[in-house]
Amino acid sequence: MIDLNRIIGIDDNQKDSKVVLASSYDDVCHDMEVDEIVDVERLSLTDSWNMFEEKVGHLISNPLIEPIAWCVVEECHGLPLLIDRVARTFRKKEKNVSLWEDGLKRLQRWDSIKIEGMDEVLERLEICYEDLKDDEQKVCFLYGALYPEESEIYVDYLLECWRAEGFINHANDFKQARNRGHTVLNELIKVSLLERSDKSKCVKMNKVLRKMVLRISSQSTNSKLLVKPNEGLEDFPRKEEWEHANRISLMDNQLSTLPETLDCRNLLTLLLQRNKYLTSIPELFFKSICRLQVLDLHGTKIAVLPSSLSNLICLKALYLNSCSDLIEIPSSVEALQHLQVLDIRKTKLNLLQIGSLIWLKCLRISLCNFDTGNHTEAQVSGFDALEELSIDFGSSEEGWDKIVDMVVKEDSFLTFQFAIGCHDSACAQILESIDNPSYNILKLVNCDGIDPVIIKVLMKTNAFGLIGHKGVTSLSNFGIEKMNRMLDCLIDGCHEIKTIVYGNETSKAVLEWLENLYISNVPKLESIWQGPVHAGSLAQLTSVTLSKCPELKKIFSHGLIQQLLQLKHLRVEECHQIEEIIMESENTQLEDQALPKLKTLILVDLPRLRSIWANDSLQWPSLQRVEISMCDMLKSLPFNKVNATKLRSIKGQQSWWGALVWKDDATKQRLQPLCILN
Repeated sequence: MIDLNRIIGIDDNQKDSKVVLASSYDDVCHDMEVDEIVDVERLSLTDSWNMFEEKVGHLISNPLIEPIAWCVVEECHGLPLLIDRVARTFRKKEKNVSLWEDGLKRLQRWDSIKIEGMDEVLERLEICYEDLKDDEQKVCFLYGALYPEESEIYVDYLLECWRAEGFINHANDFKQARNRGHTVLNELIKVSLLERSDKSKCVKMNKVLRKMVLRISSQSTNSKLLVKPNEGLEDFPRKEEWEHANRISLMDNQLSTLPETLDCRNLLTLLLQRNKYLTSIPELFFKSICRLQVLDLHGTKIAVLPSSLSNLICLKALYLNSCSDLIEIPSSVEALQHLQVLDIRKTKLNLLQIGSLIWLKCLRISLCNFDTGNHTEAQVSGFDALEELSIDFGSSEEGWDKIVDMVVKEDSFLTFQFAIGCHDSACAQILESIDNPSYNILKLVNCDGIDPVIIKVLMKTNAFGLIGHKGVTSLSNFGIEKMNRMLDCLIDGCHEIKTIVYGNETSKAVLEWLENLYISNVPKLESIWQGPVHAGSLAQLTSVTLSKCPELKKIFSHGLIQQLLQLKHLRVEECHQIEEIIMESENTQLEDQALPKLKTLILVDLPRLRSIWANDSLQWPSLQRVEISMCDMLKSLPFNKVNATKLRSIKGQQSWWGALVWKDDATKQRLQPLCILN
């Protein structure tokens, strides 16, 4: 805690003072009770170039050197520390193009060759690693280097691997382990050792930090890594590379064969996923890796698992999903008595072949291509230790109702994820946004009508995905008054839906706990809510996305906006009938504190949009970011000299900004510095 009064003479009574505090740790910011935390991201490519040019000098304007210099800057990945050190090195090369080209090649290979100054950079970065609070965080961070550099790492998969390896302490069940894992992950993100990806369910490890991890691994005796993902390997690495490894990652390569046996007695994780030419595994391959805890073979073309699989007596997580040719698993699989996670979706295995694994905690299966006679509720209920169950159904015919009765019964604490209807990779990508292993999830894809069983499931559902559904005009058709556990809702490609909620069909508040609403490609949608709005409805809604709804005219109908006290993010795009974001005719008595927590407003391709709000009477107390694109009829903004005090950026097109009409020059002058125009 810093005593600002003692150090610089500022106390809490000096209301006009502003203090900017910079720290690598946001705990410091919280302890200082700051009003607002601003994450400082990596430098953009343009800012990186400007810094590099400032350090190197104008010699990089040389037409032969400039294209090389841009490549050098890209290799620095926006890290000021690295840009500074690399710039000092390249400045010595002056205008010698050969030296610049050689320097770039060496920089691109600096994990395998020695480059001046790089050890210094890594040593300084290692301070952040050494400063982590405990060994739990350190081993979790090191594990991230098993994935390709700058790649998307699916968070919940990563947390499962952490649990399987024993990194997560003090967690008795999956939910506790995931919660603890998210806490560790958040700590790593807060100190910038991992970063959030553009995909909400993923994280990434910076290329430079990954090299630091590999350096740490090379010096370690108990965390040896063999990491060669996505390198085009056709042959398995040499024995001297892997025989002492603790973790091996060879994912996304071109491997077609494996060694007859892997004599690697300290191996804990083996990642071979998406080697699409791998069709078989030698019979004795697993014989000598009995300490293995994580095995990922998903997306390979193997047809049979060898009998030596039974040697993996410590195995806790086995991923076989999307092994579309896999038909056989050895009967001795019952030896895997520590196995907790098993994923056999999109394989030709059936429940009878894995029925002996009654101690599983998490089971993911697919019924689309199975013999329906093998899928009774008894075969699922036999896994009486299950905490999480995920099933993909081809339709609602294949034993669905019996399994649902078992899963959603009142005394069941099982977390379920059901996907009904065959769907392609495009649908899967859309639905990924509602994936959360801690949630009860129902996905309906290309189905028809309203099955009473579905209504029963929705009573316990936390996340609902509805794609290409026919025979319904509203979410209300599914019995919306009973959806009181729903947190996320995604609706896409439903051509008959006209409104989301029919208020006239409800007698009480509905969707009280809904947090995220995503609606896209709904061509007949006219409104979000039709009819009266009961107090408490949508009271927790924080994020709304409306996309490609050509008939949508009303977003905030009468009485709705007063309920949205928690709304933080609003995105509206390609809704060509919208003329007003907040319709004046529907909101005649609107208070100036409406939408008190709205932080981001994004409006894209709304050719008829004339108004966000009719005037500048709203306070917009939390609004920080506005993005407007292809909204040429929008000629004014709802801001003045004193409202929207937290606004930090307005992003748009230069031509649009130049055509805006202003109430007074003072407002324009106030907002101009916030603009990011293209």
